[in-house]
Amino acid sequence: MKHPSGSALEGSNMPQERRLQIALIVVGIVFVAGVYPLMNLWPAGFRWQPEQPEYEQMIAVIYAVLGIFLIRASRDPFNHLSLIWFTVWSSLVHAVVMAVHAVMDLGEWVHLVGDVPALMIVAVVLAVLTPRHLASPTP
Repeated sequence: MKHPSGSALEGSNMPQERRLQIALIVVGIVFVAGVYPLMNLWPAGFRWQPEQPEYEQMIAVIYAVLGIFLIRASRDPFNHLSLIWFTVWSSLVHAVVMAVHAVMDLGEWVHLVGDVPALMIVAVVLAVLTPRHLASPTP
């Protein structure tokens, strides 16, 4: 595997890259195939009230598209660091906003054990597995 700058990666980085590739595939599959079903399988933890099917479809489609791009990025994750870090930060911010709303509206508290921790897990796993010392290639 080549570093974005073109130099060969050291052997010690290969397991880290493989773990990141697997995480990107798993997160990608969950985003593509899991968001909408989770809203229906566990509505209390993944569906906000009042129910809004149009909003739910929009969210599901946005996450499905992101999931497809994460799966594609898994082929060469070190050349897709900005997409990975976007996923980390957007998942973290989305989780924090939902957590605030769940705390403010006690009828939505179950999201604190549903979609909020799910997005936090995505953010933490990808952040831990994504190297911070690799610079993006310069145009």
